[in-house]
Formats: sequence, C-alpha cells, structure tokens
Amino acid sequence: GQAQKEITHNEALSLLDLIVQPCVEVVGLNAPPGAPLPGQAWIIGPQPTGAWAGHAAALAGWTDGGWRFLAPREGMSVWSRAEQCRSEWDGNTWRTGRVLARELIVEGKKVIGPQRSAIAISSGGQVIDIEARNALASVIAALGAHGLIALG
Repeated sequence: GQAQKEITHNEALSLLDLIVQPCVEVVGLNAPPGAPLPGQAWIIGPQPTGAWAGHAAALAGWTDGGWRFLAPREGMSVWSRAEQCRSEWDGNTWRTGRVLARELIVEGKKVIGPQRSAIAISSGGQVIDIEARNALASVIAALGAHGLIALG
C-alpha cells in the first residue's frame, strides 16, 4: 500500500526532474555510460545499444530506480554540457547550437534583426573613389539597419 504510493510519487518526481529544464551530459551517445549518477541525463544516438536499445533520440535519465526514457517532442530543448549550448528536437533530429529568432536584444538595444536586401556592387563610372564611398556607405547603412553598428 503506502510504500507503493511513495515509489510512484518518487518516480513521478524523477521524471519531472528529467523533463523540466533538462541538462544532458552529451547529445547522440549510443551506449549507456558505465557508472551514471542519479540525475544525470543523455540524448540517445540513432543506433542505441544495451539498456538504451529501442530508444533512439530519446532523453535518458538515470535514477535510483534505473533508466527512465522520455520520447522527444517537437520544440523540446535541452542544455548540453559537452557542447555548451542548447539542442532542440525539430521533429526528426536533434539540432545543436541553432538559435531561431526574429531579433536579438542586448541591454535594451536591437543588435540583430531580419536580414536586409543585398548591397549592390558598384560598376562603371570614371572616378573609382566615388564608387568606393557609395559602396562603403551602403555597407555602413546595412550594418546599422541590422543593429550591428550605431549610425550617426
């Protein structure tokens, strides 16, 4: 009776620890590590072996009760200690190090936004300095529009 409820509750807490703000040791490991510690987690690779067989791409966490597995869902994100960046499940594979955004704000200032149109390359003309200045002005304007430099 009561002991079974505690096990169920503890297992639920272990799974909650695994899914809420997950941090994995590495992404893409195919074989379980030899001496995992409770609370450690990994993203399983495409050809899992041993206790991980049949759990390709899953989030694997070691608990006092053994391995626990969570299938990835589109948009699921984990922090990878080995790569020192986030990895996200896109529905087919784990993508590590990508950042998808519309703009980047640093200390209240937009520093990167949507890509602007290409800068036309100058051609023809008699005075090359004027063409060079015009091209440079276009580059500066584009960098300013991206928020990479201040204009003024």
